[in-house]
Amino acid sequence: MDAKTELCCLIGRPVEHSLSPLIHNTLAQRMGINMAYTTFCVEDADVAEAVKGAYALGVRGMNVTVPHKRAVMECLTDVDPLAAKIGAVNTLVRAEGGFKGYNTDITGLDRELREAGIEIGGRSVIILGAGGASRAITYLCADRGADRIWLLNRTAERAKELAGEVNSHFGDVVVPMSLKDYREIPGGKYPVIQTTSAGLYPDTDGLPIEDDAFYELVSAGVDIIFNPPVTGFMKKCVEHNAPAYNGLKMLLYQGIAAFEMWYGVTVEQPLAYEVLSLMEKAL
Repeated sequence: MDAKTELCCLIGRPVEHSLSPLIHNTLAQRMGINMAYTTFCVEDADVAEAVKGAYALGVRGMNVTVPHKRAVMECLTDVDPLAAKIGAVNTLVRAEGGFKGYNTDITGLDRELREAGIEIGGRSVIILGAGGASRAITYLCADRGADRIWLLNRTAERAKELAGEVNSHFGDVVVPMSLKDYREIPGGKYPVIQTTSAGLYPDTDGLPIEDDAFYELVSAGVDIIFNPPVTGFMKKCVEHNAPAYNGLKMLLYQGIAAFEMWYGVTVEQPLAYEVLSLMEKAL
């Protein structure tokens, strides 16, 4: 670091576990960019002051994690249209008079899906969970032209609420239901994206749906959890002859998308895989 070193950062609560510094500092070092990336734990009441202060201090770019992805939108000069629909922002890009907000979580998942050969456009998709992560993913699938999205949640009311919001933008594409009612889904094979906390460390054997019959519907499974690297959901998918993927690449690619926005560069695939390997070792 020297007097010309630019700063980028992550704000959220908590942030001590974050792999974002590893992602961004490695990218900066390998690409010869004089930037340092760190994290700041910010309380709910201080989000606006933190964003304003970061801009005043010349911070180049910011990431935002839970629980501030919605609240931070009120602190921005502009918001990308899709991020506005989703109602969540995780990347701030410096602009005239303030920061502009984007959602690169969906960019990260989109890139992971494409890399795995999982098609969304014109297909039916199953999404498990209706929380904050599911919100962005449901919007992504609708925006990419999914024919039908079966949105399953422990409480059907929350699924109905999210389905109503997405359908107001894209038409009646999302069908909400409770997890236990999965048998109402027509027989077939579907990509399944798992967004619940089931299987998250330390409850590594937790499952969003216990019944083996459900996993007969899976053509490919994607769990947004990356710790542990192999979840109970992923094991069930493999047992039923479906490939399964964790959320580490989604985390990697959302970070790369942010870095590319901040610096107007393209991160080539060999470097992306080098960073991925470092992330796996760090876990």
